[in-house]
Amino acid sequence: MNILFVCTGNTCRSPMAEALLREKYGVKTVKSAGIFAHEGSTATPQTAAALSEVGIQLEHRSSSVSKELLNWADIVLTMTTSHKQSLILQYPDSQEKYYTLKEYTSGADKGVWTHLKKLYAELETEFASMTAEQKQEMKLEINELEEQLINYDIQDPFGSPVEVYQATLRELDQHLQELVRKMNHV
Repeated sequence: MNILFVCTGNTCRSPMAEALLREKYGVKTVKSAGIFAHEGSTATPQTAAALSEVGIQLEHRSSSVSKELLNWADIVLTMTTSHKQSLILQYPDSQEKYYTLKEYTSGADKGVWTHLKKLYAELETEFASMTAEQKQEMKLEINELEEQLINYDIQDPFGSPVEVYQATLRELDQHLQELVRKMNHV
């Protein structure tokens, strides 16, 4: 499976994810790119330092998302929901490949989504016959469920001290472990 990681500038999160997946987990068909990357930029010093502390030496040059990269990829894993939305707007023909990394690897809120879909359907079909009190109760229940949904964004360490990069690296590694498990069970 060809995997493309996407972040903003391709100097922090997506290069970390690419390097971890390649070096720690042995997945060789992986690349990264940025929505607003400056072609050929190096990763931030903090990115290289965080990876170095886990034994990974990074040699990276940033690249921009392109039609060619999207055609190469079997799956495109973004670092945030807004990255995913940008790709959908810029490259709608490949949108079946787009997921946030957390969305693709986490099943944590599938039950919440199932319940929400049921409530949305009920609200749509029964709205006209509901009393104002019933509508208010359903709205409160929906709001409570929506608040339980996980945040699908990987924190952006850009411009932060190396400790924040290390935290982002740990967050990425947690989801990459799930990605590898998922890939091995496909």
